[in-house]
Amino acid sequence: MDDLTNESGATAVEYGLFLALIAGVIIGTVAILGTEVLGLFQSVEGRF
Repeated sequence: MDDLTNESGATAVEYGLFLALIAGVIIGTVAILGTEVLGLFQSVEGRF
């Protein structure tokens, strides 16, 4: 019966939530930096 109440270690749900958090941070960073990089390329293109 002790095996049913043992809560040590991470579960698949916790790993999934952690992965979702990391994915959200990566997507947000790419979205923010993507527009900055696009503006940089457009300004360089406008000089030629």
